[in-house]
Amino acid sequence: MNSTRGKPADHCPRSDRDRPQPPASSSLPGGASFFPEPYCDQFLQYLSLERRLAANTILAYQADLASFLDFLRPSRLTQLAEIEISHLRAYLAHCHGMGISTRSNARRISALRAFFRFLLAEKLIAIDPCTILDLPKPGRPLPKVLTIPEINRLLAPPANGNSLALRNNAMLHLLYATGMRVSELVNLPLAGVNLMGGYVRVFGKGAKERLIPFGEAAREYLKIYSKDARPRILRKRTSDFLFVTGHGKPMTRLRFWQIVQQSARRQGINKKISPHVLRHSFATHLLEHGADLRSVQMMLGHADIATTQIYTHVDSNRLKSAHQKFHPRG
Repeated sequence: MNSTRGKPADHCPRSDRDRPQPPASSSLPGGASFFPEPYCDQFLQYLSLERRLAANTILAYQADLASFLDFLRPSRLTQLAEIEISHLRAYLAHCHGMGISTRSNARRISALRAFFRFLLAEKLIAIDPCTILDLPKPGRPLPKVLTIPEINRLLAPPANGNSLALRNNAMLHLLYATGMRVSELVNLPLAGVNLMGGYVRVFGKGAKERLIPFGEAAREYLKIYSKDARPRILRKRTSDFLFVTGHGKPMTRLRFWQIVQQSARRQGINKKISPHVLRHSFATHLLEHGADLRSVQMMLGHADIATTQIYTHVDSNRLKSAHQKFHPRG
């Protein structure tokens, strides 16, 4: 298999021997798999093995393709070449009628485009029906952030100083101090933290490595957790992960999401909050206090600086609001 990590699907043709082969029969009995499904499996394998996309990204592609196939199934198509632009447009109209947002539809189109580019590169189709499909232009909502006083309340020392409370507080401190993704935080290896140097080594989307510094406050809470709380949680077990559960395993993203919400409610913060809100707050507060955009992009692990620029709009809105509130002729 060619090594084409990071390249788009239409730039990676394979040899005929390695090319996905059509299923033995397209007239399968009821209850059998729909004819495009074997090709979807090949595509997902390509995303995993050659593009080396994150597992969660591949799951999103899988869900979007499954949605399209479910819509397509009643049409009784039997060949890939029979899928036309009319089917794609009808599918998008169906999604719109179901109340699915423009942003979600744009993501589904992106998944379909990648799939059909793959089929074209593998010479399984002669024409890509997505080439003339318009991508919806979703209005991008501004990130939700906490104010600095709200952050201070959220990160206050826990009233209950038991091992789990110390772990949770250390996780909150490190998340706000580094702006990591929640999946990066809960799967952070013990060897990925340098307490003396004050930085973490993170492998983000596409297994890209980055170093993120953290400050003295996060360092102190990590020291307390590592020295006292973590050994008590493990109870003589061993684990390669920094943040562990009572079973010695890493925490799930859902469980940490629950911890963030519980901590916010306990401190009287009534906003809808998630781990990603702390990531947004990290970036926004850095820019508000003079950090340059390029540095924030590198710490967040954004491939495109345009993704990071959304945080400058948050800062601009706050400046405008302050001007209107306090300027005598605002």
